[in-house]
Amino acid sequence: MRRLDRAFAAFFRRAKAGRKAGYPRFKGRGRFDTVQWPAVKNGATWDSQPHDPVTRLYLLGIGHVRVHQHRGVFGKVKTISVKREGARWFVVLSCDDVPAEPLPATGVAAGIDMGVASLATTSDGEHIDNQRHLAASADRLAAAQRDLARKQRGSTRRRKAVARVAALHARVRRQRLDSAHKAALVLVRAYDVIAHEDLRITGMTRSASGTAEMPGRNLAQKAGLNRSILDAGWAVFLTILANKAESAGRELIAVDPRNTSRTCSRCGHCAKDNRLTQAAFQCVACGHAAHADVNAARNILRAGLALRKAARAA
Repeated sequence: MRRLDRAFAAFFRRAKAGRKAGYPRFKGRGRFDTVQWPAVKNGATWDSQPHDPVTRLYLLGIGHVRVHQHRGVFGKVKTISVKREGARWFVVLSCDDVPAEPLPATGVAAGIDMGVASLATTSDGEHIDNQRHLAASADRLAAAQRDLARKQRGSTRRRKAVARVAALHARVRRQRLDSAHKAALVLVRAYDVIAHEDLRITGMTRSASGTAEMPGRNLAQKAGLNRSILDAGWAVFLTILANKAESAGRELIAVDPRNTSRTCSRCGHCAKDNRLTQAAFQCVACGHAAHADVNAARNILRAGLALRKAARAA
């Protein structure tokens, strides 16, 4: 009865908002993977039994649950979420008033250019490798998905095949997160000011299929590029970099990426012919030659420092 009450309540909310109301959908046990409690008013309590040698979490309606705490908790816990990933359960804490951990100043600034061959290239000429985790697991994923396609819907074997595919995708996601954390930590420790491209990744990875009247071109190449960009995890990396920079007291500057790859970092001449290949850059005006990503990173650094100077002057 409660499930029907919730379904009809959602039905009337949609009707009141002016949207077309559909038939109430049955919400099965596998539809939601996350439940959130407020850490106030006895909704949930972190470390609910401090006298116990193990850490326990109290959840309203469930009780005290033992958790494996792998890191310290700082600040004031505001919300507690329990998330399911396959057969694993995780606790996610949202905290306020978390103390910052500023790093000692280095006096060095850098620009970074995002790429596919290398995840990021700094203006100093350093390259951060792109691990290509999805490509490394592509064969196993393809085999698991073929096995899943042959299973009958609703069967026990299909549920196991679904869990196998989900576990492979979760492993790739964890590998990508680990690489992003390590790469961001290297940059935050080395530089006081970091300028990066203000990328619109959603637009960059949009399909080029077009319409029936105006079909797109080079669909296979565009699909491969989209897959490589998403496998690199630019958005994840930039989000983690921003969080670490804020905690470490570093300054992060987003720069308009237009023409940064075809402008000479020495004389400022901008031309399409400057970019000879994906990796080679040679200015047609002054003859300056450099790695294309390093040249772009230097342009990004110059633009970032100019924005910083203008912001301070204002």
